[in-house]
Amino acid sequence: MSLHRFPTRAVAAIVATALLALAAGCGSDETSTTTVTDGRADESGARRVEGIVTVFAAASLTDVFTELGEQFEEANPGATVEFSFGPSSGLVTQVLEGAPADVVATAAVSNMEDLVDGEVLDGDPVDFATNLLEIAVPAGNFGGVTGLDDLSDDGLLVALCAEEVPCGRFAREALAGSGVEPAIDSNEEDVRALLTKLEAGEVDVGIVYRTDVTAAGDAVEGIAIPDEQNVTATYPIAVADEATNAEGGRAFIDFVLSDDGLSALTGAGFGPP
Repeated sequence: MSLHRFPTRAVAAIVATALLALAAGCGSDETSTTTVTDGRADESGARRVEGIVTVFAAASLTDVFTELGEQFEEANPGATVEFSFGPSSGLVTQVLEGAPADVVATAAVSNMEDLVDGEVLDGDPVDFATNLLEIAVPAGNFGGVTGLDDLSDDGLLVALCAEEVPCGRFAREALAGSGVEPAIDSNEEDVRALLTKLEAGEVDVGIVYRTDVTAAGDAVEGIAIPDEQNVTATYPIAVADEATNAEGGRAFIDFVLSDDGLSALTGAGFGPP
């Protein structure tokens, strides 16, 4: 009995067709949900990153960035955000000297320009928020402060941020523009150090950001500075050129600029850029 032999090419074609049919049948039952965690989008279009994201940020961003960091970690289970908060001028010096930062956010454009000039950024900075100054006094306002003029009173303990810090520089601009020579008793390293003294009642009056008064709750009282006497602080953010997790840094910035991020900033009292 003779056997009929199929040509080799015909056999190959049949096998290939069968394998394709089998693959199609399996694919029709369910859709892959594999998530990519190397900075690319997964199949749903969502972006996922992992690893430590180190963020250097101005002290006035402490509360809102801590909140955003927690939300970012929830959206990226493989990621951890580590913050270093402080005066913008100090953070800039650290980055220029090679401190390991993935993201830098300052409370003044001039500080970020120092990083641009130092060629230590990966891409252009993006403005993401603004802030205004506000007079702050301990709860009860026992010094009877009503406006900027009172900061010239030698009988009050007056504190400002140090002159090289954005909140200190802006406060002095506002006072000079109003013709007020402040009777300064204390210069604080950043706005949170000043706020701590106000909360403890160690000074009678200071100038901080509007968002800091909001963050302090009932511990301090805020006294608005008229628009014509106020100074607007603009906050830029950027990825550091020597970032160890540049993809994570870019993802964090995207999150800050997202609707959720801008909503959190607005809720904390920041204005649009």
